[in-house]
Amino acid sequence: METRHKILLVDDDPDLLEMYREILSQLPSRPEVHTASSGARAMAVLESGAFRLLISDLKMPKMDGLQLLSVVRRKHPELRTVVLTSVADEQFRSRVYALGVDLFWQKPANEHEIKMFRDCIESLLDRNDLAGFRGVQSKSLVDIIQLECITHSSSILRITNGALSGKIWIDSGELVDAETDDTRGEDAFLRILAWKAGSFETMPGEASRARTIFKSYNALLLETAQALDEAASGAVSTNARPATSGVAAAVQVDGVEFVLSLKVGEPGKFEARGLENPDRLEGWTRQCLERFRALGERLQAGPFEQIEALGPQRHVAVAQSADTALCVGWRPALTGEEVRERMKKVVTLWAS
Repeated sequence: METRHKILLVDDDPDLLEMYREILSQLPSRPEVHTASSGARAMAVLESGAFRLLISDLKMPKMDGLQLLSVVRRKHPELRTVVLTSVADEQFRSRVYALGVDLFWQKPANEHEIKMFRDCIESLLDRNDLAGFRGVQSKSLVDIIQLECITHSSSILRITNGALSGKIWIDSGELVDAETDDTRGEDAFLRILAWKAGSFETMPGEASRARTIFKSYNALLLETAQALDEAASGAVSTNARPATSGVAAAVQVDGVEFVLSLKVGEPGKFEARGLENPDRLEGWTRQCLERFRALGERLQAGPFEQIEALGPQRHVAVAQSADTALCVGWRPALTGEEVRERMKKVVTLWAS
């Protein structure tokens, strides 16, 4: 008979307890989700059986989350722990990680964040304690970086792997710089991500750090993952940069957050970099192409050359050449003129 993991969820708000109990019940592993409305009740429940994971709020009356975690760490050192809180405070974060907590997570505010929360919890339930990066308990380095960026943290991750060491700088949720003994920037980030195990520590952020990494963390993590996959198959060395032609080259242009190239009229045929869910953007891009094609015919203006959309979170530009189209996401700090000029370079690289 298959054993289901047991999760204990602790929060003094009964409505939130029920909401997150429902969210966690939808995990693929179908864990048993138990709840407690106070730290004292949580300690009693933990004594009643073997639990895999404790998820606790921080602000609770009498015994708060930090006190609960401190006691749990001593009495149940094998228990994996997660803080789920609305408190966005770097001092709290540092104190939580000092206690050996696996994840510090701000309460998700939308469906995308809920999905990421579920994915991280599922990964934590299944993770092998004998591998990975360790603070007190096992973690994936990608998980650590994503967590720091998702929660808009400012920190320095110091990573060691035997005699090797490196640092990654994060400022307000954005990757700023990376450094190993002899490299810096994206090359150093790629080298650090190639380390399969080691240890890490989280240090306070450094706001004055000069920026050498300009891509979004999603784009860089996906690009790095692809490069490491190619390295594993013998295509490139782990210290080599990704291929520099087509979409792979286009995503390296300064200011680009993601690139999606697709075949017009052939749904499902596309290539993407820097996107967690490219299928959704593919659908939007095809719809956009069709609507502007129809508009051009109606106005007798002929085929469009380029579509630009400027927004508060990012800018997007769409270009088409023959039977292929390109959708590029740009950092919102760029002006419309800068997007147009840099888009010319992207299109040239894409077509090469």
